[in-house]
Amino acid sequence: MQDIGFLSVLPPLVAIFLAIKTRQVFVALTTGVWLGWVILSNGNPFEGTIATIDAIVNVFKDPGNTRVVFFTLLVGSLIAFMQKSGGIEGFINYMGKVVSDDSDKIKKNRIKVQLMAAVTGAVIFVESNISALTVGTVFRPIFDKLKISREKLAYIADSTSAPSKLLFPFNGWGAFIIGVLAVQGVESPFKALISSMLFNFYPICVLLILFFFVFTGKDIGLMKKAEKRANNEGKLYNDGAKPMVSEDITMLETKKGVKPKAFNMLFPIISMIFFMPLMLFYTGWSGSSGISSQGFFSTFFTTIGNGSGSAAVLYSVLFSLLVSGVLYRVKKVLSIKELIETTIKGMSGMVSLALLIVLAFAIGGICKEMGTGKYVAEVLTDHLHPSLIPLVLFLTSCIISFSTGTSWGTFAIMLAIAIPLAGQFDISLSLVIAASLGGGLFGDHCSPISDTSVISSMAAASDHIDHVKTQLPYALLAGIITAAMYLIIGLVFI
Repeated sequence: MQDIGFLSVLPPLVAIFLAIKTRQVFVALTTGVWLGWVILSNGNPFEGTIATIDAIVNVFKDPGNTRVVFFTLLVGSLIAFMQKSGGIEGFINYMGKVVSDDSDKIKKNRIKVQLMAAVTGAVIFVESNISALTVGTVFRPIFDKLKISREKLAYIADSTSAPSKLLFPFNGWGAFIIGVLAVQGVESPFKALISSMLFNFYPICVLLILFFFVFTGKDIGLMKKAEKRANNEGKLYNDGAKPMVSEDITMLETKKGVKPKAFNMLFPIISMIFFMPLMLFYTGWSGSSGISSQGFFSTFFTTIGNGSGSAAVLYSVLFSLLVSGVLYRVKKVLSIKELIETTIKGMSGMVSLALLIVLAFAIGGICKEMGTGKYVAEVLTDHLHPSLIPLVLFLTSCIISFSTGTSWGTFAIMLAIAIPLAGQFDISLSLVIAASLGGGLFGDHCSPISDTSVISSMAAASDHIDHVKTQLPYALLAGIITAAMYLIIGLVFI
């Protein structure tokens, strides 16, 4: 990692500017990566270009990155399974019975469907990508029928995917954070993570704000305008908007002769939820010395904390595909040939998303190489009064995560700063962990270069920048409330 000062923030800032200005996320991310390597090549554009190509290729040197890319492709296969087997059509048919065409009940139906989408996203807590993809692809036809904007669907998918994963640590997020805490010398890292949930106000506020506006049927900012456009004019997105993906993700039709059943959609999702903690336990067991003297449950949670999040999600989706394939074959829903063809077809529909994730990893890599996060953290955390530490940690994490588009990278940077600060100033460890994690989630939630935001836009077939603009007021509201709470806690208790 090099220390080049202010220049380190230029690549993410340029990427964010271009994403908003051009609405071309591929171009924005690639330009940001290229600019970073040109800077590190002492301004030589040729060397910077070669370094950019190498950096994108080198993303796959990290096994964790490679697993996430393969996982993304296989999620496409899982979705294709649910489509071809009639699972999604069956669920939509069920929802069609729930949703009445009675004009007097339209408003009630709109609230009911949005609530179901939000609950679905929150319940699928094993992985943020599959949560957003499931909500977007499954509920899109129903939202379209009720003339609910694509921006609203993307907001619901985004606001339930990452926040719920941070509050329910039995997933790759929890395993990663526990690993970071262990590296920082925290005793009982799983216990420390669980205890921090009480102070992790940002994801709690995000979910409360989401459910409040869903229940009341009200909206704020540009979302209000988008909902009026969709409801009154029937336009699901703005004129001239560029949805992140066409209807490709849901183009597979139910196999002829197969009766659509919602069970064929629910089974793959439930099986993945079932396999996720098991795979975390399995990947963490290799470094364990067996059942400790502290008992089974303590050993179980410690082993999960030692697990590999990227490996666990990959194994989980693979096993989910396997057991779903066996189910469909036994029930004579799909032949072996059709299972293979559907798997490949589903993967092909996710290639563009996989490429975006590679670019997101690449810009995260150049930010790490340039010391972007460290520079921002050092600038914002100098000369702190102890009572302001929780607030400043949260705001610093917000800035880093928004400018880099990564929550996990922000967690690694900020926890390395926050944990020593807690010991130096005798501040609650749970409090500083929560402030760092919540701020890291903020950028992942609403940055235009965040992979989670991009995935939510693609799943909902929404214009990405319109999604960012309409979601930002809700995220800022949650951020302001969270900042105020950390300020009050700091002034009263520290």
